[in-house]
Amino acid sequence: MLTIIKDKKYKLGWRIVCRFVISLHKKDLHILNGFKNFFGVGILSFMGENAVQYRVESLEDLAIIINHFDKYPLITKKQADYTIFKLAHSLIKNKSHLTNKGILELVALKAVINRGLSKDLFVAFPDIIPALRPEVLLPKIVDPFWLVGFTDAEGCFSVVIFKSLTSKLGEAIKLSFILTQSARDRDLMSSMIEYLGCGYITSVDRGTIDFKVAKFSSIRDIIIPFFEKYPLQSSKNINFVSFCEVARLVDNKAHLTEKGLDQIRIIKNKTNTD
Repeated sequence: MLTIIKDKKYKLGWRIVCRFVISLHKKDLHILNGFKNFFGVGILSFMGENAVQYRVESLEDLAIIINHFDKYPLITKKQADYTIFKLAHSLIKNKSHLTNKGILELVALKAVINRGLSKDLFVAFPDIIPALRPEVLLPKIVDPFWLVGFTDAEGCFSVVIFKSLTSKLGEAIKLSFILTQSARDRDLMSSMIEYLGCGYITSVDRGTIDFKVAKFSSIRDIIIPFFEKYPLQSSKNINFVSFCEVARLVDNKAHLTEKGLDQIRIIKNKTNTD
């Protein structure tokens, strides 16, 4: 994140800060503690009732974060944001933010990172020319642990019970593995099909796209064995365990009986309240 806000305490009237932030539900506090211990820098803060944030702000500590992502590059379009963030960090480190010229450079960077310019910045810098966003190479997934981390952040193991005219019980079960990402990362999501050997891409109206695996044989033979071999690290693993329970019941045709369907309903309801 690159933050530029009005502040009379500063000579030029602007406070400029770079931050590295990861926010998670409080049930995944152990994940954020793991980041803090791994990097050896940063602080943890509770944000409201359910969210926890790991945050790194000092220039010296951010250098540790930058060194990590230089060594292990991002493969989503967020790599462009990271490159801009790194430029901003360098400008601030060199005290360019204390000059009018430096502030203009930083505002130009801010225009193309995160959510762009705030209303205050638009008014204060109406003639600013946004910086060019760096090009990001076509993504290639080469590490299963990357996919595990991505799923911890963006994945969903879905169990849906729906009305069905073709089912003897009037209801049927659908299992899906879903990864959601901004539409700008369509190439990355499409590469999932080749990497896992299953699934398809669907566009969502809200500006995102889904990689989805809904074919039961693919879930049983590819998705479940993958995450059994490479376990999830977040509380999402609880959902995965329940997902596997339902898949076993479906594989054994238990969902075609009242008793089996009730079992699946209990598992589903328990997962949704965890």
